[in-house]
Amino acid sequence: MTRPLFHTAELAEGQVRGFDPGGTGQDSLFVLRHQGRLHAWANVCPHMGVPMAWRRHAHLNAASTHVQCHAHGALFDMASGLCVQGPCLGQSLQRRELRVDDHGQVRVLAA
Repeated sequence: MTRPLFHTAELAEGQVRGFDPGGTGQDSLFVLRHQGRLHAWANVCPHMGVPMAWRRHAHLNAASTHVQCHAHGALFDMASGLCVQGPCLGQSLQRRELRVDDHGQVRVLAA
């Protein structure tokens, strides 16, 4: 069993956090809370193959309405991961599956 990433109480609505569960020195995924649900995505742009954030935990656009790629400004739906604006229109972020245990600890199933 993988070690917990965080406790559900540590991520408020509209917040995003990056994680490095593999200990590589760079966040390989990020988790956001949108409309009460947790969504986890690989930290890689489907168009350019680069990390999404321009700095740690900075994965959203200025209005906090979409995930945004720092490299070219593409916008992605927070719940589905679908690109809704930019050069990767119609492509999606890669979802990472999460498991929340009975104590509220959140783990990623596969990174």
